[in-house]
Amino acid sequence: MTANKNDVIYDVHDKPPVGMWIGLSFQHLFAMFGATVLVPILVGIDPAIALFSSGLGTLAHLSVTKYKIPAYMGSSFAYILAMQSLMKSDGIAAVAQGAVVGGFVYLLVALIVKFAGKGWIDKVLPPIVVGPIVMVIGLSLAGTAVNDAMNKNGEYNLTFLMISLVTLFSVLAFNMFGKGLTSLIPILLGIVVGYIFTLIVQHFTGTTIISFDEIAKSAWLHVPDFDIMFVDYHFKLYPSAILTMAPIAFVTMTEHFGHVMVLNSLTGNDYFKDPGLERTLTGDGVAQIIAGFFGAPPVTSYGENIGVMAITKIHSVYVIAGAACFAVVLSFIGKISALIHSIPTPVIGGVSIALFGVIASSGLKILVDSKVDFDDKRNLLIASVILVSGIGGLTLNVAGISISGVAFSTILGILMHLILPKTIEK
Repeated sequence: MTANKNDVIYDVHDKPPVGMWIGLSFQHLFAMFGATVLVPILVGIDPAIALFSSGLGTLAHLSVTKYKIPAYMGSSFAYILAMQSLMKSDGIAAVAQGAVVGGFVYLLVALIVKFAGKGWIDKVLPPIVVGPIVMVIGLSLAGTAVNDAMNKNGEYNLTFLMISLVTLFSVLAFNMFGKGLTSLIPILLGIVVGYIFTLIVQHFTGTTIISFDEIAKSAWLHVPDFDIMFVDYHFKLYPSAILTMAPIAFVTMTEHFGHVMVLNSLTGNDYFKDPGLERTLTGDGVAQIIAGFFGAPPVTSYGENIGVMAITKIHSVYVIAGAACFAVVLSFIGKISALIHSIPTPVIGGVSIALFGVIASSGLKILVDSKVDFDDKRNLLIASVILVSGIGGLTLNVAGISISGVAFSTILGILMHLILPKTIEK
């Protein structure tokens, strides 16, 4: 349904008064904050770097799209499993290289779209492939979430479980029953509730779960621990990183198309035509390259911020740009970074259970919305192979090159879709 321009408070190119502008930008900052800092925490990257790259990436995306699209770029969950694996094997340099290559995949597709149109994308990535892949992204992370929720140093801990459950049910409550802004930032509020509950438990039990030593030692002004490509480490080719993360870019790309369509409906504009799909893809690609260059997780457009725009009826690119600037500034406040680092593992685990479950359910929703027929054995086989190979961690190791998990299941899904004959209708 196309938006009624009369209902819009501030349209795409409207500039709110300064005082309101600041307040509205902070609202968008809060909406993306929880998810954006959660990704680097799960991977083992400084959250301040993720904040910096999300802000800078958003400004780059706005610039590439000629300030026509109010889209915020935040840390992508799709790459978590790949990043965790690469961090263990090769470190941040491999993760960064994978992120940059993922960005170049966006640029390549943008170039193809410019000259060949976008019809071929639906042929390569239909719902029967995309849906199960998105489910794999969520379900393959389930073990990590549950482990964080109930284990301390690898052993079951009832206190940790209680903290994680309080956090989880707080997220659910804010999501289901929250009004206005509280319904838009359930992750952030859930983390706050879990953090406070942990302090209460800590007070009554005498066990140290949260330490404020790092916060006390941290300076107010602090440069994030960037891992800048070609500066902080010598360049080395990581084929495994490239082959693991590049295919995932196609998955996040489908999410990008969905977000653009939602924004089309919300604003009453057709962004596929102006500034064009090739520019929106380029914007995402450039933002991702920037993230990789500074050693941050790959970024993607955020549905949380689209939700804020839908409820507030404020679509101004100035507000989005303001939020991006605040994110960059916030990344240089050392005590904020230290506070984020102090979030206890069971709180992260409780949030993760909800978040990863929602990701998996989103994949199921793609299948339902697309009315995929599972009585068709072709569809059944494609989905089955993707789910089992992805969740089970099927790995291809050839000559020191490794492709596993989401990436390998994505490749298998695409190949099966292209090779298996379509069911002949009687």
